This record gives sequence, structure tokens and C-alpha cells, in this order.
Amino acid sequence: MKIANITTSLHRHEIDLPGIGESIETRMFVFVEIELEDGRKGMGVTGSFLPWATMPCIREHIFPLIKGMDVRHTEAIHSKVWKQLNNRSYTGVIVNALSAIDIACWDLRGKDANQSISELLGGYSREAMTYATFGYPFFDEQQIADYAKKFLAEGHTMLKMVVGGEPTRTWKDDIRRVQAARDAIGPDVDLMIDANCWFNPHDAFMLAKGVEDCNLKWFEEPIQQNDARALADLRSRVQVPIAAGQMEGWRWRFRELVMHHAVDVLQPNVLYNGGYTEALKAAHLAQAFNLPMANGGGWPIFNMHILAGVMNGGPVEFHYGMWMTGKHFFDGTPDPVNGKMTIPDRPGLGFTPKYDALKDGEIKNPEDSRLKGRDAHGYLLREAIEAQKSA
Repeated sequence: MKIANITTSLHRHEIDLPGIGESIETRMFVFVEIELEDGRKGMGVTGSFLPWATMPCIREHIFPLIKGMDVRHTEAIHSKVWKQLNNRSYTGVIVNALSAIDIACWDLRGKDANQSISELLGGYSREAMTYATFGYPFFDEQQIADYAKKFLAEGHTMLKMVVGGEPTRTWKDDIRRVQAARDAIGPDVDLMIDANCWFNPHDAFMLAKGVEDCNLKWFEEPIQQNDARALADLRSRVQVPIAAGQMEGWRWRFRELVMHHAVDVLQPNVLYNGGYTEALKAAHLAQAFNLPMANGGGWPIFNMHILAGVMNGGPVEFHYGMWMTGKHFFDGTPDPVNGKMTIPDRPGLGFTPKYDALKDGEIKNPEDSRLKGRDAHGYLLREAIEAQKSA
């Protein structure tokens, strides 16, 4: 099962939201395929961050280094990349690139063993709990309430909304938005909030204190840079549980979050944390400290395997935009049903690429990948939405 070739490409999908507007969210991802010497292929994905650096990193640096290696030897592949390309433990581009390659290796390992990746990772369960991320940062109180009710009516049992991210809003505005969501769904539905590292420690504290009566399941990435010291301080002063970890690029950052008592829930994401090989280490670290895990950063069809595979796996995030993107580009992806999803019974990842859709959505010009009028996560800014409505 030796690596013969690796290909990369960038793809884009526009998300339309009924009642809000067209192309309300842009999702991009780097698609990677590993081809073995016998012609078999496995696929992996990483997100939209610095794709024009990630793709040549894979093609020009990592592929020449690991060509001819056995995809089953994921520890050896990681070791070689770390020692020869990343001995100073950079994160970002190189770890994103390695994540996509690692996912493709595990896809091939599963196909060869005729087992799902979740079985290879531990096989704890064929099912996982799910939650839906519905509350975009540009939603006002009424839109938050309306869409919370809509997602509940569609069978979701846990909901997450975004706070921060809007330069013209303050933490006081977000308190009103969170309260509107809680009032709309009632006291018994789990509700989470996610700041995507937006707030400074003071504003994160003010928001967390202001929503303590909303009975939140967790406050995700409340503080800039995921500062473990500041997260630990916040966690000691508020009643809202803290979650983080989706963009941490290696096990030592997870160790820092755990050893600082900075989080209640650890959130590795295989697209950014070094793939399944590294996420499994984070899972076992969390087990050693009796910490549950959950999925942050979306892409449920990839992260479902780690969360179903280990005994401390928690809910899988069905972020609306990434969920729809996965359905658009891949065939056989599972959907949540009444707050649960089932791992496909097919080997490897359990789903296959839609090559026609990938071809239609491919971006070949860097200019076409620029997020004009959008934030770093691809969300349309409120000013752009108002302009769209006026037009």
C-alpha cells in the first residue's frame, strides 16, 4: 500500500439560506487524493485557511518526502514530516496539509481492512450525538429566534449560535441575542455559543456573566488566540463551561489547555489537528483527565469517526454551511436524525467524491478565492447583506 501520487485542488460552495439571502456563506476546502501503486485512491480534506500555501506544501514538500511509504504506517509518516519539515513544531499550513494527507491514509487503511475509520480508531459506537450550528453572527434577535425554532422543528435537539464577529456589535448585543435564542427554544434544549476567538478577556467575561441564566452547554473559543492562561482564569470566574481546541495543530497545545485547567470540553478537529493520527492522541489525553470531547469547526462527515470511535467522544457539529457543502461534493454522507447520526457501514470514510461537482466547484485562480465582503470564516458581513437586500 505504497504512496505513488498525491493530487490537490481547491473547491468552493455558496450557501443559500431561505428567508435571509443568497450566498450568505462561502465554504472552501482543499481536496486531496492519495493514489497507491496499485491504483487505489483515498481522499482527505482540509479547510479554507491559506489554501494557496497548503496545496504547494503538499505537492512540493510533503509528497516527495513520503512517496513510496506505506499508508498504514501513519506514525512513520508523521514522524518523517515532523523531523524533516517541521522540527520546530509550526502549526498552520504544514499541519493543515498533513491533516488532509492523514485523513486520506486512514481512508485507504479502512478500505483495505474493510472497516470504517471509526472502527479502526476504537469502534466505541456506530452512533454519535449531534448538534446543529444555526445562528450566524449577522442574525439579529428576531432571526435568531426564528431559526432556532426552525431547526428544532426539523428534529435537532442541540443548537449552537455564533457570538462576536460583528465589528458594529458589542457583548451587550450578544447577551440579547443569546437570551432571544433561549426564550425561543425553552429551558430544556441544549444551547451553545461560539465566539471563534473574538473577544478580549474582559468582554468574554462580561458576556459569560450576562448569559449565566441561559443555562448554556458551553462557551466555545471565547478569547483571542485561545490563550490557555486567560481561558483558565475565565473558567474559574464564571458558571458557563468552556470549550476549545478545533484549530490547535498538535498534541502539545492540547496539553497546555488541559494542564492549565482551561477547558471543560476538548474539541479536536481532524481537518486541522493533524488528522486522525494526532486527534486520537488528543482523545487519549482527554481520557486521562476525565474530559469529554466534542466537535468544533464543522465538517461532521470527517470528525464523526473520531467521536464515534473513542469512549469520550461527544456530539458531532452539523454546522449548516459545512454540512450542506459535504452533501454537495460527496455521495453517501449521513444526516442527523432526531439528534443522532449513524456511521456509514461502508469502509474507510464511508462516502465517495462527486467528481462532477468537484470539477464544477474547482477554483483555479487565487483571485476567485478572495472573501470579498465576508469575514475570515466565509460569513457575509451584515453590511453586505443589507446592500444585497437593497439591490
